[in-house]
Amino acid sequence: MPTVRATIKPNSRKGPLVESADDGSLTLYVRAPAVEGKANKAAIELLAAHFGVPRSAVRLTAGATSRFKRFDIDS
Repeated sequence: MPTVRATIKPNSRKGPLVESADDGSLTLYVRAPAVEGKANKAAIELLAAHFGVPRSAVRLTAGATSRFKRFDIDS
């Protein structure tokens, strides 16, 4: 089960988009606002599509209220 470190950019006109950084982390651009967990849900959907797994295989493990998050991906 890989752990993914990600920075979330909510309310992005660029998104939905996933960019890789040199340190192995990801930057997730989502259109959803950071209100009531909408950006987190959009990030989970984006990661599931990026890795080709169902949404239920992606879990937010740290950073629910932060821009910097960790996700576990089940394969």
